[in-house]
Amino acid sequence: MTRTLLVLLLGSLGVACGSGRQSAPLDGELKLNAEQRQGQVLFHKFCHQCHPHGEAGLGPAINTNPAPLVAVRLQVRAGLGAMPAFPDSLIPDRDLQQLLAFVDAQREQSK
Repeated sequence: MTRTLLVLLLGSLGVACGSGRQSAPLDGELKLNAEQRQGQVLFHKFCHQCHPHGEAGLGPAINTNPAPLVAVRLQVRAGLGAMPAFPDSLIPDRDLQQLLAFVDAQREQSK
């Protein structure tokens, strides 16, 4: 897949950074398994600055983003717009899987 096609695909899914779209705060305690708890640690290290608590900040809201996790994975790896790319050397695949498990848990609670 060429970079141009990737940019068009991700842009059409609404996962590009810079959106002012807000999400509702999560209600109640987030129940996490071990994988999701590790993902939460990684989220706070790499994502929280732009997506505070999964909500819109410098980047768009993640909690209410309808893009499938495979598209989010591509976004993380390739970067797009203001979002930097996070290569495997920075976030190994196992860590990225844990991070995405946490994102999925947040999305489930925000439904």
